[in-house]
Amino acid sequence: MSYTTPKNQINPRKLLHSKWTATEPLNREKHFLVTEVEFDEEGVVVHCELEAVISHNLYPINWRDLKDASRWKQGWQ
Repeated sequence: MSYTTPKNQINPRKLLHSKWTATEPLNREKHFLVTEVEFDEEGVVVHCELEAVISHNLYPINWRDLKDASRWKQGWQ
């Protein structure tokens, strides 16, 4: 019996302004908002940026990392 990590279902077109909660806060930052998403001419995400809600620090992220439910939860929890 193999165990696979649970995955968040994400539509890249709906990433902008989506809300995320880090399962392990870093620098006391737990809640994030996707503030920037850039697509290439073929519709592939080439840049994604998270903003910490409290500190307003910006972090570039590979949007596929948000699929890892062990690290990220959709919404603010």
